[in-house]
Amino acid sequence: MTGLNPNLLLAVPLAPLAGSAIAGLLGTRFFGNVVGRKTVTVATILGVLVAFLISFQTLLQVLDGATYNGTLYRWMTVAGINLEVGFQIDSLSAMMMCVVTFVSLMVHIYTIGYMAEDKGYNRFFSYISLFTFSMLMLVMSNNFLQLFFGWEAVGLVSYLLIGFWFERPTAIFANMKAFLVNRVGDFGFILGIGLILAYTGSMDYQEVFAKKDLLLAGTLPGTDWMIITVTCICLFIGAMGKSAQFPLHVWLPDSMEGPTPISALIHAATMVTAGIFMVSRMSPLFELSDTALSFILVIGAITALFMGFLGIIQNDIKRVVAYSTLSQLGYMTVALGSSAYSVAVFHLMTHAFFKALLFLGAGSVIIGMHHDQDIRNMGGLRKYMPITWITSLLGSLALIGTPFFSGFYSKDSIIEAVAETHIAGAGFAHFAVLAGVFITAFYSFRMYFLVFHGKERFGQPHAHGHDDHHATAHDDKHAVAHGAHDSDAHHEEEEDDHGHHGLEPGQKPHESPFVVWFPLVALAIPSVIIGFLAIGPMLFGDFFKGVIFVGENHHAMKELEEIYHGPVAMAIHGLQTAPFWLALAGVVSAYYCYMVNPRVPAWFYDKFKFLHTLLDNKYYMDAFNQAVFAKGARVLGTGLWQVGDRTIIDGFVVNGSAKVVGWFSSLTRLAQTGYIYHYAFVMIIGILGFLVYFLPFWHA
Repeated sequence: MTGLNPNLLLAVPLAPLAGSAIAGLLGTRFFGNVVGRKTVTVATILGVLVAFLISFQTLLQVLDGATYNGTLYRWMTVAGINLEVGFQIDSLSAMMMCVVTFVSLMVHIYTIGYMAEDKGYNRFFSYISLFTFSMLMLVMSNNFLQLFFGWEAVGLVSYLLIGFWFERPTAIFANMKAFLVNRVGDFGFILGIGLILAYTGSMDYQEVFAKKDLLLAGTLPGTDWMIITVTCICLFIGAMGKSAQFPLHVWLPDSMEGPTPISALIHAATMVTAGIFMVSRMSPLFELSDTALSFILVIGAITALFMGFLGIIQNDIKRVVAYSTLSQLGYMTVALGSSAYSVAVFHLMTHAFFKALLFLGAGSVIIGMHHDQDIRNMGGLRKYMPITWITSLLGSLALIGTPFFSGFYSKDSIIEAVAETHIAGAGFAHFAVLAGVFITAFYSFRMYFLVFHGKERFGQPHAHGHDDHHATAHDDKHAVAHGAHDSDAHHEEEEDDHGHHGLEPGQKPHESPFVVWFPLVALAIPSVIIGFLAIGPMLFGDFFKGVIFVGENHHAMKELEEIYHGPVAMAIHGLQTAPFWLALAGVVSAYYCYMVNPRVPAWFYDKFKFLHTLLDNKYYMDAFNQAVFAKGARVLGTGLWQVGDRTIIDGFVVNGSAKVVGWFSSLTRLAQTGYIYHYAFVMIIGILGFLVYFLPFWHA
């Protein structure tokens, strides 16, 4: 424990929390709107700025060798188990602190312009600051109790943010869906924590790691399953929920019902990265079970490949970016399963910057298009929105893994790591991440070309509506049937009597204000250069030394280190490898299909309509969940209500006991005549009965 001031570290999560309290309590009707928008804006942005500056200073100190691992507050001690609040600050947590606070700061600034006309302005700032506090508590924790607190807190705040526009049925459906799906994952997560506590007697990370042999030696009672494998799989099920891995991914696309700033925050730096961070932090445990790693590898590969396919048919600009998030989270999970934890965290970092950039760029386009999100109504925006255009292009190039861009270094390292992995499922995973390169490039540049190039399709009298395009087929069929619109179409301003969104004939798009485009520029810079600067120390240097552990039987990182000769050489070599040519093929295919010969996608749609229908229905997973789990729960609930509540409790216990008392009273009432001689007769009979009954005892 050297070099870091715990009081200064405490200010990192507390500063955003203070901003959230000012905005949420004093800036809303809760305490009578004591402060206005200006005070709320300053308080929340200042809180996140303070957190970022301290986090950046902390990272510099950590690079110089400083660390901290200690308890700040002991809540209680139960049966020798300490329940504490504490921080573990090392290279992993310091890097995460910087990423979370920087992206959150950009989102806060962006929100000033994006939510300017929304009546819930103060409430939204309160939520996003609270979200930042929750994620910081998660990544800074040194024990499972605090980790679980942050884990649940980000889930709770995401529920509030996804359903921010709670007047709309689709928003309520989406936030409830996110909440329930995450509860499924969290059930596995808390089981994993329970097993760790049961077998090690501690929830402190370092104590658990020191006693990992106890987990390795045990088996689950009544089975021959190794405790370490069961524990790791349970922990990863929690990560499947938070980081949206198949089949617990279904909540993430619907999170687009929230405003664009929170889409960027959820998808880039908070919540979805929590699972990747947790598995990396728990690397000393996961390295003990090849079975768990194989499970992680296969789940990640399925997510990376099959969620990418869904991005191809989306027409909502935000949903295209959302499905790319699902696919990229799959890449990170594949890296975890390959024991390349540092590569997974590296991709988490690079992805945070360019994914936040793409989401905020999509929001800028939505503003310029008068809140129309359908990419079929766009085209030619390059000349009207030059800053949004160039920053979105840089983000797209980073996403597809273009050499010298940040995404190239992390994504290419994942593909190479999988190629060097020999555990079960590695062959399928390698195919999935390679195929995913082409798919990612195709749907990313399909969106890019349709939005920024080609014919201007906005301001048309017969523009595509929000209710008829495939991208916005919501799961809440009832809400859709009543004409619910997509997420950012909620904005009330500039809306005609028919609820139309989009540019009127003759109107032109416009570049967004400074507070909107400045975060785009600020995020574009690390999206281009951070991979080049960080790959050496993060993957092949001492950045994660003593923090992330890799077993001697897993050689992927050693193989990567042998073929690494610097970022320039890696990028030049990347121009000759399959991922680059697959990405280039994806870009060229998208250009030909949507700029040169639009009849090609029309032909594919006609010939493979069944496949389009399958993708449009998201592999029918939502329908399955509705039919089996949702309706099953309703049937179970109805049965419990009809049989358990009405028949057994109300009918038998409550009403039945009353009827028994009434029946017994009706009998005893017959004996109450009011005549003294009747009562005297009963007393004499009673005494006689006692004498007869106790006579044998007297003789004895």
